[in-house]
Amino acid sequence: MASVAGLTDAAVYAQETQNWISQAKGQDIGNLIAVAVLIVSGYLYARGSLKAALVWLGTLLYFVYAYAVYAFALHFNYLFLIYVAVLGLSVYAIVFNLGRMRSMSAKYAGAFKHAAYTLIGIGSLFGLLWLSEVIPAIAGGTVPKSLQEAGLWVNPIHVIDLALVLPAFIITGVMMLRGSKAGQFFAAPWLAFSVLMGTSIVAATILMNTPDALPPMIMVSIVVAASLAALWRYIQAIRSS
Repeated sequence: MASVAGLTDAAVYAQETQNWISQAKGQDIGNLIAVAVLIVSGYLYARGSLKAALVWLGTLLYFVYAYAVYAFALHFNYLFLIYVAVLGLSVYAIVFNLGRMRSMSAKYAGAFKHAAYTLIGIGSLFGLLWLSEVIPAIAGGTVPKSLQEAGLWVNPIHVIDLALVLPAFIITGVMMLRGSKAGQFFAAPWLAFSVLMGTSIVAATILMNTPDALPPMIMVSIVVAASLAALWRYIQAIRSS
């Protein structure tokens, strides 16, 4: 409902800058794809599939991220309570299902290194990208260009990525290489998250329709393809014990 309204009703983002509107609408497109993934993976998870459960978890992580941004970084509009509801429901869905998922019996039979290095690479790449914006701005007493274009006080994407998501990618990858069961469990959800979030970023850059949007679109498209390939290999390697 929120994403369809965001894409069709100009009043939803009427108070935002054009840059932030494009990013929000790109997220809306990603959300509609994520809804389809959530429904299919949720149905298969309910039938006992661990592989589907891991993708479902990654989709919920995506919704927590996306709707935290909507709830905290958009001007108040008539969809506010829907943003809050999706955020809250996604968090509680994770909380109430995580224990059950962790208890589902499985053998993570292979494809560790491919998935691990993909996660570490993505986490490091975007971490360096955001720091290349933030550190020079701090040193120069200015604000990042992307922040000026979005018309925000701070960029919530910088906050969530640098504080939580990118460290989680790197930590999960390192834990996998060390043989940690927790790392093996969380690899697929974070790769699924990466595919969905990358898809929404590609959609946003297409909507921006500016010459300088092409390089990041190509880079993120490569990240989406790499994440999808790693996710597919890793999911195929999981076996019920």
